[in-house]
Amino acid sequence: MTRPGTGDLFDYDAELRLHNEHFRVATGVRPRDRVLDIGCGAGLSTREAARAAVAGHALGVDLSARLLDRARRLSDDEAVRNVSYLQADAQAHHFRPAHFDLCISRFGTMFFADPVAAFTNVAHALRPAARLVLMVWQSAERNEWSAEIDRALAGTTAPAPPRIGQDPFSLADPAVTEGILASAGFVDVGFTDVHEPIYYGLDNDSAYHNVLRLQGPNDQLAKLDAAAAEHARERLRATLAAHDTGSGVYFDSRAWIITARRA
Repeated sequence: MTRPGTGDLFDYDAELRLHNEHFRVATGVRPRDRVLDIGCGAGLSTREAARAAVAGHALGVDLSARLLDRARRLSDDEAVRNVSYLQADAQAHHFRPAHFDLCISRFGTMFFADPVAAFTNVAHALRPAARLVLMVWQSAERNEWSAEIDRALAGTTAPAPPRIGQDPFSLADPAVTEGILASAGFVDVGFTDVHEPIYYGLDNDSAYHNVLRLQGPNDQLAKLDAAAAEHARERLRATLAAHDTGSGVYFDSRAWIITARRA
């Protein structure tokens, strides 16, 4: 999703719990692997990789100091020792060359300013034939959470306008993404469909407050005058209520698991 806005940090791990089950299996971390986790957020995928790499190590990289603080606290609380975290831009950071056996990223690679440069930099950090495992969103129209929340805040049933630049769906097109990875030095690129709902909260009220912890909805509301913003909030509450299953507020979603290896 988008980055956290003001207030408490959004709980991406709760939101993506069902997706994470697929992702953990796909990563296939081996006991001696040295793992690089790009856009690690609060570090769940990094800690899981570290637990699997019992004789190896996992490094989580993210731009958010607040999320990395949470990741370090959770690693200490869970006594995961073979893990470390780095605040850096993976597109430009000088990683140790040909060092990692595996690079993973759960929804952490869609916002690169120059994706070819970013994945080329990542490839340099991987040993020859090292694996790459990504999870990214499929197109916006296949992700109910994006389409319906955008429409609620915009007050229109028309499709949301095309997004410009870095965006959650920048790696949605398999042909485009395979071209990016090939240009960056990866081969054997494959795509696996993941069809799971995402979770926003136990009930309508908690889901409403969770959505407003996200930067994207906050940015949309900030563009409106006071009356229009209040109407948008009412529409958002109604949209979330329509997705309240009685055991949580869920929206449909589609993602890709992308696998490749460094040439």
